[in-house]
Amino acid sequence: MTLKLENKKEIVAEVNAVAAKALSMVVAEYRGLTVPEMTQLRSDARKNGVYMRVVRNTLARLAVKGTDFEVMQDSLTGPLILAFSREEPGSAARLIKDFSKSHNNLVVRALSINGKVLPAKDIDVLATLPTREEALSRLLSVMQAPIAKFVRTVAAPKLKLVHALMAVRDQMQSS
Repeated sequence: MTLKLENKKEIVAEVNAVAAKALSMVVAEYRGLTVPEMTQLRSDARKNGVYMRVVRNTLARLAVKGTDFEVMQDSLTGPLILAFSREEPGSAARLIKDFSKSHNNLVVRALSINGKVLPAKDIDVLATLPTREEALSRLLSVMQAPIAKFVRTVAAPKLKLVHALMAVRDQMQSS
């Protein structure tokens, strides 16, 4: 399908706006996926806050110029899906990784985070990043640990005294 110049400019502007705000990007080859499978992937992407787009490679190269994902230009060859994580850095990687487990035709080509290109085999690194809630939970547990230890340390002498008094009482009752 031939696109008019205005449509091409709109696509480039839209993808560039998303790329400028995105936290990470995954590029995957979708050759061999059926229409229902692509529809399911797009639906899953919307649910997970991932922006996904199939764009001509020349337009994709133009769209990522001036963003952290400009380093991905060499990876943009063949029929590709561009997946951008907008809310959590690992959401696009998790989506593509989970979907490719059941659909062998979806093959990860490369990924990028913080202006660095990672090879496709490192998708597990990006996919296992904690969500915002998980990260906050871990942070709070780390912050709570010293306080809880301090409380246990302060309470320990009193507990020892109580245990000693109970032992004396038990000994006096048994004799």
